[in-house]
Amino acid sequence: MRLVAPGVSADVDLVNGGRLRSLEIAGTEILVTDTGDPLTWGCYPMAPWAGRTGNGRFSFAGREHLLERTLPPHAIHGTVWLRRWEQVDEATIATDLGGGWPFAGSVRQRFRLTESSLRVDMMLDAVEAMPVVLGWHPWFRREIGAGTASIDIDAAFVLERGPDDLPTGRRVAPGSGPWDDCFGGVSRFPSIVWPGLRLTIGSTCAYYVVYTAHPDGVCIEPQTAPPNALNGGADVLAAGERRRVSMEWRWSKPAPGGVLGAP
Repeated sequence: MRLVAPGVSADVDLVNGGRLRSLEIAGTEILVTDTGDPLTWGCYPMAPWAGRTGNGRFSFAGREHLLERTLPPHAIHGTVWLRRWEQVDEATIATDLGGGWPFAGSVRQRFRLTESSLRVDMMLDAVEAMPVVLGWHPWFRREIGAGTASIDIDAAFVLERGPDDLPTGRRVAPGSGPWDDCFGGVSRFPSIVWPGLRLTIGSTCAYYVVYTAHPDGVCIEPQTAPPNALNGGADVLAAGERRRVSMEWRWSKPAPGGVLGAP
């Protein structure tokens, strides 16, 4: 599915997880494109859970459930980023949650592109009662032209990450990175900044996971609860309920005739 606005274009990949495959601003690609590993490119939705679930295990309504360990020893980022989606209309796509999730439900995403913003709304409809954590996982290019990305985030705390890469539950002061950490208490929406371009990532989510340890890309991932929240902290939907979450990227346009990444 292709979206076009003045000076901007975006492609949504229905086959590979309903992800943003490309976002070009003034002719410059800002997303990491297909790497051959679905974990490390584009911007994909995370549902019905986001981040890691420890050892692929969680309990709900008195029963223990096992998930596929997609990043051993943990399960990661839900099921829909690995599913085929269907186009519903000119701006909406949908899929069910698949057999890798023990509860029936479906997800929709709706996209809106303008010359200075991209908005995505995600709605999960629960056929059966279930815990839910929603979010998105964008991979932004570390380098654009001659410029290197930096992260601008002002948060009250980071959730301490244990040796198993799961939050310990302890809140600590943010460090200087590199990060693979969950930030909370943000005072303003975080941004990724290259020379000549600032992109701000707004959302209705309370948490942002920031990942800067990859040589080619950096990630700012809005999500409704921290990693491992299926084991405490997820929203709980009753059968027939819906959870909605929104993300909006806003960018400053380069000067006329300018090149993104130029000082």
